[in-house]
Amino acid sequence: MKRIVLCSLFTILMISCQQKNETIITDNSVAKTDRPLTEYVNTFIGTGGHGHTYPGATMPFGMMQLSPDTRLDGWDGCSGYHYTDDVIYGFSHTHLSGTGVSDYGDILLMPTTKPILHNGADGKEGYSSKFSHDNEKASPGYYEVHLDDTDIDVRLTVTERAGMHEYRFRESENQYVILDLLHRDKLLEHDVQFLSDTEITGKRYSNAWATKQMLYFYIKTSHPIKNWNRKYITTPEIEALELDNPDNEPVTIKIGISPVDKEGAKRNLEAEIGEKKFDTIKKEANDAWEKQLNKIVIEDDNHDNKVNFYSALYHTMIAPNLYQDVDGRYRGMDLEIHKTQDFDYYTVFSLWDTYRAAHPLYTIIEQERTNDFINTFTAKYKEGGIMPIWDLSGNYTGCMIGYHAVPVIADAYMKGIRDYDVDLAFEAMKHSATRDKLGLDSYKSLGFIPVELESESVSKTLEYAYDDWTIAQLAQELKKPDDYKTYIQRAQYYKNLYNPATGFLQGRMRNTWFAPFKPEEVNFNYTEANAWQYSLYTPQDISGHIKLMGGNAAYEKHLDEMFNAPMETSGRHQADITGLIGQYAHGNEPSHHMAYLYNYVGKPYKTQEKVYEILTSLYHNAPDGVSGNEDCGQMSAWYVLSSLGFYPVTPGSNEYVIGTPLFDKATINLENGKQFTIEKHGDGKYIASAKANSQPHYNSHVTHDLIMNGGTLAFEMSNEATDWGTGQENWPVSSIKDELIITPPFIEKGKIAFADSTVIHLNQVNENATMFYSRDESAWQEYKSPITLYNAGTLSVIARMEDKKSPVVTTTFYKYDKNMKVTLEHSYANEYSAGGNNALIDGMRGTEDFRSGAWQGTQNEDLNVTIDLGNPRTISSIEVGFLKDQRSWIFWPKTVTFEFYNENGEMVKNINRNLPETGKEEVSKVFRPHLETPDIQDKIKFIKMKATTYGKLPKWHLGYPFDGTSWIFIDEINVN
Repeated sequence: MKRIVLCSLFTILMISCQQKNETIITDNSVAKTDRPLTEYVNTFIGTGGHGHTYPGATMPFGMMQLSPDTRLDGWDGCSGYHYTDDVIYGFSHTHLSGTGVSDYGDILLMPTTKPILHNGADGKEGYSSKFSHDNEKASPGYYEVHLDDTDIDVRLTVTERAGMHEYRFRESENQYVILDLLHRDKLLEHDVQFLSDTEITGKRYSNAWATKQMLYFYIKTSHPIKNWNRKYITTPEIEALELDNPDNEPVTIKIGISPVDKEGAKRNLEAEIGEKKFDTIKKEANDAWEKQLNKIVIEDDNHDNKVNFYSALYHTMIAPNLYQDVDGRYRGMDLEIHKTQDFDYYTVFSLWDTYRAAHPLYTIIEQERTNDFINTFTAKYKEGGIMPIWDLSGNYTGCMIGYHAVPVIADAYMKGIRDYDVDLAFEAMKHSATRDKLGLDSYKSLGFIPVELESESVSKTLEYAYDDWTIAQLAQELKKPDDYKTYIQRAQYYKNLYNPATGFLQGRMRNTWFAPFKPEEVNFNYTEANAWQYSLYTPQDISGHIKLMGGNAAYEKHLDEMFNAPMETSGRHQADITGLIGQYAHGNEPSHHMAYLYNYVGKPYKTQEKVYEILTSLYHNAPDGVSGNEDCGQMSAWYVLSSLGFYPVTPGSNEYVIGTPLFDKATINLENGKQFTIEKHGDGKYIASAKANSQPHYNSHVTHDLIMNGGTLAFEMSNEATDWGTGQENWPVSSIKDELIITPPFIEKGKIAFADSTVIHLNQVNENATMFYSRDESAWQEYKSPITLYNAGTLSVIARMEDKKSPVVTTTFYKYDKNMKVTLEHSYANEYSAGGNNALIDGMRGTEDFRSGAWQGTQNEDLNVTIDLGNPRTISSIEVGFLKDQRSWIFWPKTVTFEFYNENGEMVKNINRNLPETGKEEVSKVFRPHLETPDIQDKIKFIKMKATTYGKLPKWHLGYPFDGTSWIFIDEINVN
């Protein structure tokens, strides 16, 4: 009877679902515009808060970004502009959009009325000027502002490689334009040459994030420059150009730039602007943007929704940047000149950010350009020896982690985008994955990166594993079984970091779990994140991760707890962790896929709730309308795709996971001539039913082919959660099913450094595997019970199951004098504990990387350490280790003092030593003061060490304006 009732209910439910689908009446019409789409773009979104965008004129993916500079330095000055400022220093021609590191701001021009060769940043008279946002306007390809101090109106517009300034002075006399090559970053080399009274050419080589940026320029003025042919002993870095304009006509300045040479800059200007007037160039720029924005047309009654969408779409289209002259020449990663007419060559690939959503978006609306991007990757591989991770103007910046050019290529290939040398691309992908830097040597041999050998070890292991999965996908397509086996096994290395005791992906330090563990703590194991924000980063094998965590309910519970956890983080301050919903951090990229993970456990209505909350609460039509760094389009790409109703959780899978559509109607105009339309019917954030091309669609995911073939995806919405997409057959699946690996055992309990003995408990996450161990390279023994160690030495472990085995992991154990005790009268940071008080006598030395786990860190506090030697002893020398890394605010102490006491508590000797200055040099270095004590005759019972902190950072330090204070990092005190 129960079976009959259940079957009847199931039938009713299915009929109900079918009826819901039948209620959707699709009109099969495409979305239409109600005004020019450029009018919906607010280029000031992201210029406030921590968005780090700029409002000035640029073209889609163009080389020139002609924009005002209101800020010379500081983290919120990365783009050169911040909305809270009220002073403009001038208008430079290169800018970065949404980055977390500063660069660009090249070749500043500023109209003024006095020949002052000083920017006024120090409060003295300068060429800078106050301005008001009331007199400032911008739109795609255009910017204008009124300079209050000099009463000058400025207009700016651009082509791809050139730009135009228009200045309107109030008087015909005293019309000056400042040309400043010192502006912002460090000037390495420069040149300025006057070719005539209206022509200037030159170069600027600079050092900042890009260690050697090479830029050339050619300037053409509408009016003669007075005294243009005067002689110089040395070429000036700043020049005041006085214009001869007796009729007080509008002044126009045309400028071309080139990474190649001066001739290239001139050729770029002549080809793209020539004799055209300002308004002609402005219209051409607007028309180009209008065409670009029409790739996606939306209909919606909410004006702010439209502004947010088109501003986001705009921001996805201003990087990467063209880095090639009109004749095909460009400067490669070897800083040599190359030439190609086969593809456009680009720079500014913020791949750690953009592989997640921006590049998948490009596979839908920028397929031809995606081919150019990949051709650029392989060219950079040939020029510089490796594909870019974060490249900038012919320079590898050494910034961020992973090798995320790899998934961009694999994702494109899997989607049929293949106009490049596939064999060369695959070679370059494998090359990136087989280096020995950035932890890859350990990753390849052990299956994970140990904490003590590499910083950000968890994030690097997880992201390498995903990248490797994409190599495996391409290897399978190319029928390369050996490569497929290698990389599909490496794709499972995330399993080696799963701690079953906590349910988190954690750092393994000397084969134990990094402790003390606090999931909200920001520390050196994760990249710009904490354990919560990397806890579900396994996009290539979500099913495998769910199994490790104990099933769907446990996975869902973890998601719920993350979104509902207290929003506070602990540990190191990380400015990137913003846009918090619980411990979900939308302001930085590692969290971006997480709201969609509910679909994988059959709870799509929870995805719909979270996605809607993010769309409507963390994006606004305001200068601070982005919840974190815009990151060269990634933050905006998340909005673009999510507002359409889907997101690429696993690029390379050809699948998009459905969230919730925000707009009444949206049409994607594809390059193949087809159109794909998303319709929303009814109110509410929940999906009641869906139809794809008039057929019921029960899956909570869609394929790339569905989009590219054109058609309609229609949703019926509800104000209440529904059961749409909850059937297991309708869930998205991300799963690795073959070549399953055996993970190495880990030390569950036991001390690595001990005074008397330590008892080692092993554990594993494998099912039905047998663990073995070996002491000091002796014969292997099966692990059946805890192992007791009495002496220093090594312990190797391995797991076996049938013909499979894990990598061997070897741990070195340290034994220290059991009679010695350490007392600290200062505090240390939890994330830099190095294991606690005894870390200072455990024998484990730190490396030059402060994030290696062996350094104990204390901020803005003197060190005060007492060592009880237990038995009185004769002391011959003492040594202590300190680290400096001023970039990370780590300074050597000013002084170190040792006081030696006998067993009666009487001080026998006091030694005080001044340490070297930390200095401005940006290097990490260990200093170990070694003090001989031959004149101490008494036996010593206690030693007190005091180290004096540097305290407040010096004025030259970047942290000084933020009242930053220094750290002391100490590893060992060795008493002989």
